[in-house]
Amino acid sequence: MGTAAIRATVYLDPELHKALRLKAVETAQSLSKLVNDAIKESLAEDAEDIAAFEARAKEPLISYEAMIKRLKKDGRI
Repeated sequence: MGTAAIRATVYLDPELHKALRLKAVETAQSLSKLVNDAIKESLAEDAEDIAAFEARAKEPLISYEAMIKRLKKDGRI
């Protein structure tokens, strides 16, 4: 990390904590690294979703009824 780490208290489900400890041992990583990596991955996914929504924001809207008619016309339903 580029900056000093901040200590935080997080309450985990006991079974998740056990699984996390086992993964830490098997991968030779700290619990903190595993948690930080999971959070980074989750935030990156959110950023991708936001970018996808923004890219499609100007697409024309279609009503539900129009979509059903289009699917029927195309033989998909």
